[in-house]
Amino acid sequence: MSSSPTSDSPSSVASGPGLVTDELIQLQVGPVAHGGHCVARHEGRVVFVRHALPGEVVLARLTESGPDAKFWRADAVEVVEASPDRVPAPCPVAGPGLCGGCDWQHADLSAQRRMKADVVKEQLRRIAHLDPVPEVVVEGPEGDGLGWRTRVRFTVDTEGRPGLRKHRSHDVIAVKECLIASPAAASLGITQSRWPGALAVEVVEPSTGSPLVVAEAVASRKGPSLRLPKLPETNVATRDDEGLHQVKGRTWVSEEVSVAGTPRPFRVTGTGFWQVHPAAAQTLLDAVLEATQARPGERAVDLYGGVGLFAAGLAEQVGVTGSVLLVEGDARASADARRGLHDLGQVRVENGSVSRVLPRLAAEGGPLADGGADVIVLDPPRSGAGKDVMRQVTALAPRVVVYVACDPAALARDLAFAEGLGYRLDKLRAFDLFPMTHHVECVAVLVPAGERPSPSEVPTVSEPARRPAWPRRSRGRR
Repeated sequence: MSSSPTSDSPSSVASGPGLVTDELIQLQVGPVAHGGHCVARHEGRVVFVRHALPGEVVLARLTESGPDAKFWRADAVEVVEASPDRVPAPCPVAGPGLCGGCDWQHADLSAQRRMKADVVKEQLRRIAHLDPVPEVVVEGPEGDGLGWRTRVRFTVDTEGRPGLRKHRSHDVIAVKECLIASPAAASLGITQSRWPGALAVEVVEPSTGSPLVVAEAVASRKGPSLRLPKLPETNVATRDDEGLHQVKGRTWVSEEVSVAGTPRPFRVTGTGFWQVHPAAAQTLLDAVLEATQARPGERAVDLYGGVGLFAAGLAEQVGVTGSVLLVEGDARASADARRGLHDLGQVRVENGSVSRVLPRLAAEGGPLADGGADVIVLDPPRSGAGKDVMRQVTALAPRVVVYVACDPAALARDLAFAEGLGYRLDKLRAFDLFPMTHHVECVAVLVPAGERPSPSEVPTVSEPARRPAWPRRSRGRR
């Protein structure tokens, strides 16, 4: 069986040493790897190949190569022997040399979830050194995997046209629509309009209320000076180095989830972080609360707490006799959390780097002194919490740690740190909240390896953990 992902079919195949970028090689494709590609080998050298599936034979164009490189990268441009899991990609710009946003449109949705499970297991085996590795089943919401992304960032090219970047490139592919985007991006006509002077345009479609469109000015322009197209029935703002500027309507959106059966609103200013799949916030909240089982009167800590999604649920569990400490580094998100949780007297919001704030909270006279914490939830950025924060978390001697992770490699590294600090992985759930991409969300439950320890001094660190700038689903903020 032969098929071609692109119209750019090769006429010859290169072989032998000294291959350079753009030459073609035939590959027997091996297992899936973290990052949206599969592993193959060419004359003993590892090749990470995109747009292929395990077990296939493909002709691949080298995109990054060199005689001294440890590994090469390639794109499958023709399928010689296809996997039974291969399907036609629904999007015309999903393929070699085109948009880099979707990794797996050429795979059946159930196959995507099996591959994501394989990736999680491999990271747990290779990086966390778990033996045996727990069984992983990636749970997914209903649907065909399209039309779900409620937050979309379009990069604007030099002609003012919104588009999406190529994989590992600054080049912009102008698009008429993004098939994984929620309906607002298409209905508002964002991609049919020109945005002169803008670096990017972001569309936010909240669970309640009107959408928000934020145009980000290029470095030499001020947000208020941008000439924007007319956008009916939506809120509009601009952003530059000085912050967010109102153009029309509100500069924030309202999201809503159910906490203990009651709808609860959350305010998210500008393009601040909220889960991008419409089912994600509720799914993760329910999974976290099922794992914590916080009891009335307990002390709970929500690290990288964003606008307060998990803190609201923890507050319901611990009740008015308990306490919840939310720590968030972004000042805007912290302010939103204070507004959204103002009716919960047991919740305290602390703004600052987690690694700097935790020692202060646990110091003499602090809310975590003389007893540490009972429950800790953390949802760190894509890079993970890191060794310093994991030391601080375990020093508080919680009976349970619930770690929400958007990157299985970072999760595995932190699980390895935790094991060395006396905490083991008890349970793990995985969720496909980013269909068509390689991203997978995990909720890991850590418990003391033996008897619950007593709290110890929370170590300080010389530097706060580096935090990536938005945009980031890299961030696990709510």
